Amino acid sequence: METKQFVTGTLVGGVTLFVLGYLIFDLAFADFYSANAGSATGVARGAQLVWAVALGSLSYAALITLAIGSRAGSATIGAGVQIGAVVGFLLWVTADFILYGITNIANLTRTVVDPLLELVRGGIGGGVTAVLLGKISESGRRESRRT
Repeated sequence: METKQFVTGTLVGGVTLFVLGYLIFDLAFADFYSANAGSATGVARGAQLVWAVALGSLSYAALITLAIGSRAGSATIGAGVQIGAVVGFLLWVTADFILYGITNIANLTRTVVDPLLELVRGGIGGGVTAVLLGKISESGRRESRRT
């Protein structure tokens, strides 16, 4: 994978994951997350640190971009969705169950549901990233044929 593809995939994927995270977790499932908090109190911030959430989204997108880019041949949207969903699920099942095992910030229901929701967010992020990487790759092939 070329640097241009990696950087562009990471940036566009990061924005996609950031927006989807807001829509899924802050709007659609906010009440679910509040109702399934653990016994720990005072752990939620009054106002999120947007820069930290954005940096995490970029890191997540970089991981998805690398996974898509490591696949032989050009990735289709379906392959991108599948790769993004698997990466998202594995990343968050890891984090959620470790946190469940060592903290009281979430109950078991929330710990199980969160990685399932990440199947959706990671899948959409992976699909968007694969489409973009395909367009960059196609554009590069056209440029090399001209020269």
